[in-house]
Amino acid sequence: MEKEIIEFLEKNRKPISLERLGRILKLNKGEKRKLKGLVRYLEKQGLLKLKGDLVMPLPRSKVIRGTISLNKRGFAFVTPETAEDGAEDIFIPPGQTAGALTGDLVEVIVKEEGQKGKAEGRVTRILKRGRTSIFGLYLEINYQPFVLPMDTLHEEPFLVKLKNRQRPKPGQIVEIDRSSLEVRKILGYQDEPGVDLKVVINQHNLFEKFSPETLAEATTLPAEPLSEDFIGRVDYRNWTTVTIDGEKAQDFDDALSIRKLSNGHYLLGVHIADVSHYVRPGSALDREAYLRGTSVYFPDLTLPMLPEKLSNDLCSLRPQVPRLTVSAVMEIDEKGTILQSDFHPSVIQTTERMTYTSVYKIFQGDPGEQNRYQHLHADLFLMRHLARILKRKRLRQGSLDFDLLEPELIYREGLLTAVVPSERNEAHSLVEEFMLAANVAVAIYLSEHNYGCIYRVHPAPTRSDLEKLKSLLVHFGLELPRASQIKSTDLQKIIESFKGQPEEKFITIQVLRAMRLAVYSDKNCGHFGLALPVYTHFTSPIRRYPDLVVHRLLKRALARKKPRPLPLADIALHCSQRERLADEAERALIQWRILRLLKNKLGEEFVGMITDINRAGLVVELDDYFIDGLIPYSALGDDYFLRRDEKTLRGRQSGVTFSLGERVIVRMVSCNPILKKVEFVLAGKID
Repeated sequence: MEKEIIEFLEKNRKPISLERLGRILKLNKGEKRKLKGLVRYLEKQGLLKLKGDLVMPLPRSKVIRGTISLNKRGFAFVTPETAEDGAEDIFIPPGQTAGALTGDLVEVIVKEEGQKGKAEGRVTRILKRGRTSIFGLYLEINYQPFVLPMDTLHEEPFLVKLKNRQRPKPGQIVEIDRSSLEVRKILGYQDEPGVDLKVVINQHNLFEKFSPETLAEATTLPAEPLSEDFIGRVDYRNWTTVTIDGEKAQDFDDALSIRKLSNGHYLLGVHIADVSHYVRPGSALDREAYLRGTSVYFPDLTLPMLPEKLSNDLCSLRPQVPRLTVSAVMEIDEKGTILQSDFHPSVIQTTERMTYTSVYKIFQGDPGEQNRYQHLHADLFLMRHLARILKRKRLRQGSLDFDLLEPELIYREGLLTAVVPSERNEAHSLVEEFMLAANVAVAIYLSEHNYGCIYRVHPAPTRSDLEKLKSLLVHFGLELPRASQIKSTDLQKIIESFKGQPEEKFITIQVLRAMRLAVYSDKNCGHFGLALPVYTHFTSPIRRYPDLVVHRLLKRALARKKPRPLPLADIALHCSQRERLADEAERALIQWRILRLLKNKLGEEFVGMITDINRAGLVVELDDYFIDGLIPYSALGDDYFLRRDEKTLRGRQSGVTFSLGERVIVRMVSCNPILKKVEFVLAGKID
């Protein structure tokens, strides 16, 4: 009967009464009595709608395949498997994941329009397990083996099987076979070195070791560039070129040079490691680089896209040794306009390996650093001047400049002791501006010459997200145009207006939340966040596969060779998915380690900011730890609290209010690193 009801609704697409539906289906009296209960069951399954006695079909939907990513708050997102299904992720509400885990390939029924105008769907089945293991905390309940899973949305322990008389100890992290629920491996206690890395790497389907075939191919490469490799390349070895990276960096894939021309313009050289010279299409190195998609950077481990022989040696622009590069040389005027761009294979020999810290100290007048790098003063200060020009122009055009600090973990004798904001200074900004300029120039060139490209695109925010942001900003006395008229320049002005104010971080986070994800695509739809009509990634081929593909396309265009037919849409989608997994893995490890640190601080008070008001309570993000937790309504006292709107909570009896962006003092009462849950009680409000 279920099948007949669904088929009838799909065919007729009109509401129908229960009585008429029973007649059409020719049900007997007994079946008619059961009809309403069956329809209610089908409604719970998300297959139809029941309003009173009217049975209604759901809005037309389509079925897609994609990879699922779970969120700790119960919902999930599915990234479509094929470009034809669109680049936008599908929102999966709580309870609609069908037991899928992050990384699973799933089938989703997608509504034409879900809540708040966004694409929304329901997982109907799991097509392929992303991984065969589940990780969790081993427990013993009534002498029975249980595991509290750390990678699902379920917070209850489940019974597992022990094999080969293998018996973990309570409190240890174990790996479980997803099908049989047998304990496969005992990894150790969660605080033991390396346990967290093993879990995160497996959870996110990352690759720790290179295949023997890939490593064997890497060994056939020369130790240094060969003299014949220099033929046909522009030689910049007599130019002053520098790399500027972090202290721990090993893979130097970009170097900079600058000259002031007689007409007052700047000649900026951005020289990028020529990875494509060594990694040929279809080779073992290429196949594995594609599978990985990107390098992954953990606090104490890097999973490179390419073997170290290439990433840290042959392709890395190490100081004072010749290296093969692809150069973008741009003439830029005093207004920041790129007047002319020239691209060509080249060879460089970097003058110095600089760090962000050293360059910034030079800019600040540090006598030690200025004396050490006196021979670079003129070039570095000229670079600073040009970078400032480019940044001013970019911001005037509406480019969004999010200055949110990231957590940096501080270790002493191998133990995590503190969390501090990562340092960002003008040296970081300088490099970013020059990379942006090179990426834009390459994107324009490939686009104008119709050679195809893997674009870096950032779709405009949805109308519903902009309306929500607009409503929120009114709470802070700010007005925005109608959602359909909001431009990036409007959002940039808002961010600028809160610079240096207590609300700056909160407002920036809210603008970020309204944004859609930037992804790779073979079709150009512009970059909303950068306010650019066309953009690509060209400057990091050692660590990003799309950049490597762009290098190959650029070389063919420069050589005036016919474009090769390439599955650019599939490459773009795959690399977007791998990028997402890498980002999630990096965040997951840092979060886990911070939570383990906080677990030792139960009962202590912290300062934080209310970032969300939901059905469970107030979400507070701690200022010093980049972690959020919940103040449940039950912890706010005996008063009955009502949400006046999405921004404010008010006590019915006391009149006490809590608002988004408000700063509070909280006391931590529980912290569970496995479930990634922190709970607070309110200790006070900050006026």
